[in-house]
Amino acid sequence: MSLLTALEDGVAVLTLNRPEVHNAFDDALIAALTRAYESAIADPAVRAILLAANGASFCSGGDLNWMRRMAGYSHDENLADAEKLGRLMQIIDTAPKPTLARVHGSAFAGAIGLIACSDIAVAVPEAEFAVTEVRIGLIPAVISPYLVRAMGVRQARRYFLTAERFSAEAARTLGLIHEVVPAADLDTAIARHLKALKAASPAALKATKALVAAVDQPLSEAVIADTARRIADQRASADGREGLSAFLEKRKPNWGQA
Repeated sequence: MSLLTALEDGVAVLTLNRPEVHNAFDDALIAALTRAYESAIADPAVRAILLAANGASFCSGGDLNWMRRMAGYSHDENLADAEKLGRLMQIIDTAPKPTLARVHGSAFAGAIGLIACSDIAVAVPEAEFAVTEVRIGLIPAVISPYLVRAMGVRQARRYFLTAERFSAEAARTLGLIHEVVPAADLDTAIARHLKALKAASPAALKATKALVAAVDQPLSEAVIADTARRIADQRASADGREGLSAFLEKRKPNWGQA
C-alpha cells in the first residue's frame, strides 16, 4: 500500500509508504491522501493528524511514471489532475484539526506544499528541500499560495526561480519548518507537540484555526482554480513538454524563448 493509516492514541498517523521511489507521489497517492485526511477530519476519535514517511526520504516530488502519463495529457486532463492536488492541499490547509508533518530526508517540489499546509512541521538537520519545477519546464503553481504565505514573496522568488536545494535550518529560517531536531529526538519532539495539542480543548483548537484563517484572509476558490489552470497551461506548453521529456530521457532540455 502506498499510504499506511493508523489511529494511535487519538492521532491519525498517515505514512507515505513508497520507499522504493522515495515516496514520490502520483494520482493514486494523491487520492489516497485526500481520502485519509477527509476520514481523519470526520472521525470524532481523531484529535490530530500526523503526516510521516517510510524509507530514506519524506517525499521526492512527482513520480516518474505519473509524469510520463502527464506528458501525454490534454489541457483538460492536466487541469483535472492539477485540481485534485489543489484539493488535497486545501483540505490539509483548512482542516479543523491540528495537522503535523514529520520530515526527514528529501522534500522536493509538491512535498514542500504538504509541509507548508501543515500547522506544525518538524525536521531533522539532514533534511533537504527544493522547489524544483522550473528545471523541468514547469511552475510550482498549485503549492505556490501556501509557500508564498510561509516564506514570503521575496524568498519565494529566489527559491522558485533557482530551484536550489536548501537545508533544514534554512527551511526553519524561511518559515517552512518550525523546529529542527536530531534524528534521535524527532519522535520525542513530535510527541511533545501532540501532548500539548491533546491537552487543549478540541473546540478551542478548531475555533483558533478558524480565527487564524479569518485574520489572514484565506485563499479563495478563485485563487485555487487559477493555480490549477496555470500548471495545466504550463504542462501543455512547449517548454513544459520539452522539460518533462528531457527529464525522463535524462538529457539537457532545449528551452524555447519566453
